[in-house]
Amino acid sequence: MIIGVGTFALALAFAGNDLVNFIGVPIAAWQSYEAWGASGLPASEFSMEVLSSKVETPTLLLFISGMIMVATLWWSKKARYVADTEINLSREGEANEKFQPNYLSRSLVRFSIGLSTWVSNVAPKSLKEAVDKRFQKPVITLSKDKTLQLPAFDMIRASVNLMVAGILISVATSYKLPLSTTYVTFMVAMGTSLADRAWGAESAVYRVAGVLNVIAGWLSTAIIAFIASGVILTLISFGKGAAIAVLLFAAVLLLVRNYISYNKKSKEFMVEDQLRRAESSSIQGVIEETAANISSVVKRSSKIYTNSINGLAKHDLDFLKKNKKQGNKLALEIEDLREHTFYFIKNLDEAHVGASNFYINIMGHLTDMSQSLEYIGKVSYNHVHNNHKKLKYNQIKELKEIDQKLEDIFNNTQKAFDERSFEQIGIILNSKQELYDLVSQKIDKQVARTRTEESSPKNTTLYFSLLLETRDLITAMMNLLELYYAEHDSSVKPATIPKK
Repeated sequence: MIIGVGTFALALAFAGNDLVNFIGVPIAAWQSYEAWGASGLPASEFSMEVLSSKVETPTLLLFISGMIMVATLWWSKKARYVADTEINLSREGEANEKFQPNYLSRSLVRFSIGLSTWVSNVAPKSLKEAVDKRFQKPVITLSKDKTLQLPAFDMIRASVNLMVAGILISVATSYKLPLSTTYVTFMVAMGTSLADRAWGAESAVYRVAGVLNVIAGWLSTAIIAFIASGVILTLISFGKGAAIAVLLFAAVLLLVRNYISYNKKSKEFMVEDQLRRAESSSIQGVIEETAANISSVVKRSSKIYTNSINGLAKHDLDFLKKNKKQGNKLALEIEDLREHTFYFIKNLDEAHVGASNFYINIMGHLTDMSQSLEYIGKVSYNHVHNNHKKLKYNQIKELKEIDQKLEDIFNNTQKAFDERSFEQIGIILNSKQELYDLVSQKIDKQVARTRTEESSPKNTTLYFSLLLETRDLITAMMNLLELYYAEHDSSVKPATIPKK
């Protein structure tokens, strides 16, 4: 009953404050046109005095407007994205954190924890026990994926969010005060989350950063709107029709650009090579489930490494910048898999605890690979970005030789994991020493060049960095392959967690 009444009250509060922005201007234009048509006067002589008094808005137009708003909320991906941001920031427990912590959020959380500790030390034990008793919850063991499927909050918090937001918006509207209904609803949700202990030590720094980002967004939007409106009005005042045409063209370009950018961002979550979490409860099951991840990492690693060398060869800053972002993206995805380790271990039974060690070692080797690729992408980009000299022809030639050997290894590894033919890994491992020797040879050559002919300290530093990090990349990948080769047993049927 409270949810139903609250939802209806909140809808009315929104309509009272926001609907006028949506439909008020076109209705006023239509009604002024009707008034002018009924007057029989020329348009240049007709006064808009008719709109100075209260004008009744046809109920049918309001109903149609409301239906358009409902349809927009239902079908618009952007509207759902805004709602998801609010719900994730106010969610109980774990969530996919969209915001990164910053100095201000860390400082606020650190201060709050210190203040809380002081209050806890001063408060009587009986009072603390009485408060803690109000927050007792049943303990349910769930995987992270299932945890994220739980409701963001319970009925009590939902009813408080609805009623408080509805009352604040209605009161402000009755006093004819301008306010953002979205802002009010958002801040009410954040307040109840804080009071309901939805923000813990694990999530507080991310949630506070999110709230600060949203508040800064609203404030900056107001300032930008104020300045932009003044600038546009000035341009129209001086440029007349030509300025209007240029501004309209610029507006269309911005709309198209934003639409393309948003679609591209949305599709990033559905890319073919995105890494997936393992849920198996045995080593053989983990091998089967993570094979696709290893194939994806190897494929992307090959591309990132090759692009770094090609970008240095061409001295192409934009190309290296895009490649650097791909390396960072891969590192973040692997980091997300590592955060899943806690839930993976929680789901294991006593008979398959060994799978946890196998999974942890996989994550360690993948992290080492991603860090090497991330570093190679970063130093390559920084070298060109700082306008240092190009690498010499012999240096590029030697790096391409290593790249070619690595590419063959990457392709064979990807094929082995795609086809689940783990026996082929033994053949790949036989080339391990050959790769190490090749990198060592290039290091020795560069040492000799540095002593006799090399004159650029930056080139020397970059070249040695690339070779040493390439050796670390090879080590991490070979350790990963050795782990799979040693643990795989085709005679054992993979054990998996039953899915409901």
